[in-house]
Amino acid sequence: MRTFDAILPYLKKTYGKIIWGIVMLILVDLVQLITPRVMQHAIDSIQERTIGNTGLIWLALLIFGLAIAVMVLRYFWRTLIIGNSHLIERYLRQDFYNHLLRLSQNFFNRSHTGDLMAYATNDLNAVRMLLGMGLIAAMDIVLMTVASFSFMGAINWRLTGLAVLPMPILTLTISHFGKKMHKSFFRVQTSFAALSGSIQESISGIRVVKAFVQEKPELEKVDTVSLDYVNQNISMAKIAGIFHPTMSFVISISMIITLFFGGRATIRGDITIGEFVAFFQYLGMLVWPMIAIGWIVDMYQRGTASMKRLNAIFELTPEIGDKDADPNIKVLSGEIEIRDLRFRYGKDLPLIFDGISAGIEDGKTLAVVGPTGCGKTTLIELLVRIYEPPRGSILVGGHAVHRIPLNVLRRDMVLVPQDIFLFSDSISNNIRLGNPETPIEQVNEAARLAQVYDEIMEFEQKFDTVVGERGITLSGGQKQRVAIARALLTNPEILILDDALSAVDTKTERFILENLIQTRSGKTTIIIAHRISSIQHADRILVLGDGLIKESGSHEELVALGGLYHDLYEKQRIRARLEGEEI
Repeated sequence: MRTFDAILPYLKKTYGKIIWGIVMLILVDLVQLITPRVMQHAIDSIQERTIGNTGLIWLALLIFGLAIAVMVLRYFWRTLIIGNSHLIERYLRQDFYNHLLRLSQNFFNRSHTGDLMAYATNDLNAVRMLLGMGLIAAMDIVLMTVASFSFMGAINWRLTGLAVLPMPILTLTISHFGKKMHKSFFRVQTSFAALSGSIQESISGIRVVKAFVQEKPELEKVDTVSLDYVNQNISMAKIAGIFHPTMSFVISISMIITLFFGGRATIRGDITIGEFVAFFQYLGMLVWPMIAIGWIVDMYQRGTASMKRLNAIFELTPEIGDKDADPNIKVLSGEIEIRDLRFRYGKDLPLIFDGISAGIEDGKTLAVVGPTGCGKTTLIELLVRIYEPPRGSILVGGHAVHRIPLNVLRRDMVLVPQDIFLFSDSISNNIRLGNPETPIEQVNEAARLAQVYDEIMEFEQKFDTVVGERGITLSGGQKQRVAIARALLTNPEILILDDALSAVDTKTERFILENLIQTRSGKTTIIIAHRISSIQHADRILVLGDGLIKESGSHEELVALGGLYHDLYEKQRIRARLEGEEI
């Protein structure tokens, strides 16, 4: 991919605004180029005594009119070109975020939030500046340079040649410092990403920081990355600090040459005073393109560095997609079959599953138990294709999972994970996340089924209560039950609870599961839990360990077997007796 290929569709989409903006810019430049000629005519007419008061008034009105025209036209090109650059930034940000949504879980496992935030803010802003003010500067360089040279040459070609003698030095200056600025800006963006990530992580974990009295170490950590960001910006400022004054120095030499040789030509009578003044004005107009060259080189280096960083993300292909999906699969039944599943997270990593096989009929309840790290959550993530299982090893509704379109799979198979995420929004909107148009009555009913309705009604704003970031204002049990209500509201064919009742008490857990059994009659449910009380009702229970299915059967069968499940059951019975609970 070429650097700016990702932007070409947006340029084609908004070419009308760009063309009109360029037309307005050309008109502004033409009007500006007329003004020195008017001044030349006025000065020469005054010197020759060929103009009276009326003529001077008309010339003054003409210059005033030209100034108004420049003002109006400049408003329009700024609105069209700069406004369009903001529009392109918006399109690019939408595509960037849309691409992130398609990327697989492994990408986010490897990426830092701060890096992604830097892409979506600083990098996109640098690209926007290039497409806005950068485009304007580029057009001005071409138009004003050509026009200024033409008008200066029309006055005196010899003087023009002398005035531009120092200009080739600018080319060498731009080439040398441009490369340095490109590398420097890339380092600045990388440092900004590290700073954003550090601050975001520190704020997100503020409760842990305070709990372990780590304010000072965290402050030192942020200060370290902040100092690096400052140092990188200072390094870039040093480059710009040499670059721009060098350009101004070269331009000053041109003005000195013009003043000396132009003054002599005026004294000799080779050019008039009016032409000398006009020449100086045109040289002043030529100064802007020379400065703009430095400016656009700066923006170009920043914009290309940022666009290359963005392209590195755009070029990533999702590990999991619909390439082999069958579009004719529109709905799923709840039948699940696992065939000789072997899986590891990476080539050199140990096997998580070593040839396991299992299944559950449509409308039944499957429970999975086992020690920590045995792969319970991994099994679920393979089912919903957060990670890609080997071909043909998992079938849902009679279809291999890679043949099922992702939107169908994740619509009909809803997962309530261990780590509950709630958006900083109202409780009702968090519950109706899967279907924003759901009436409040159905939201209330889902909350009742999840045993959280009464607690929500105790809040001052009830269902309109806005929870904090990640639902921090709710307790762990409340967050889990809101998440369960959210899942129940979608009424999926397959509901998966990945240890989603760990933060509620045994009594509440029992009520929720009883409601689930009644309301989800005929639909498949998968439960991962540590409490035996959560899974006794399951039609089939799998006991995982050492990458294998150690035991399989109903609660009664496994207890009678006297193996791992029986031991776990007995330990929990003893603990429940000591705590005065029933199991």
